[in-house]
Amino acid sequence: MTIRVATITCSDTRTEANDEGGAMLGGLLAGAGFEVVSHRIVREETIGLRTAAADVLARSDVDALIMTGGTGLAPRDNTIEALRPLIDKEVVGFGEAFRRLSWEQVGARAILSNALAGVAKDKVVIALPGSPKAVSLAVEQLISPTLGHLVALVRGRTAHPTP
Repeated sequence: MTIRVATITCSDTRTEANDEGGAMLGGLLAGAGFEVVSHRIVREETIGLRTAAADVLARSDVDALIMTGGTGLAPRDNTIEALRPLIDKEVVGFGEAFRRLSWEQVGARAILSNALAGVAKDKVVIALPGSPKAVSLAVEQLISPTLGHLVALVRGRTAHPTP
């Protein structure tokens, strides 16, 4: 099963020339066997981010949306707040697992790391911090091993045994 992913970099300062996190995200996803169908950079404005995400979620050629950047605590970090109203079901364990893995790299500062995953409009939605280290960690340790299963669950194609 081919998993088609759209990516968005959420930033007021990144351009195609310096979007290291977005470029890494696309490269790691493609290297893991996912098809990256689009990428764009969106300014960190709540309405603009929410609209960009909703546009992607309305596409029939997308199974998952992965956003990077704008998840922190600075006043302009609005990605989580923009996405949360669109999410029908949250995958709480994703953020928990991301922070646990981050702890191994940055120690107590991991509590400042926000990451979000969920289901919106029958598509998987993930928001990651923008740093290349965070993108690498999330794709290699969390997204690559689980995205196929998540998409299958959302599509209703994975049966769970009844007790």
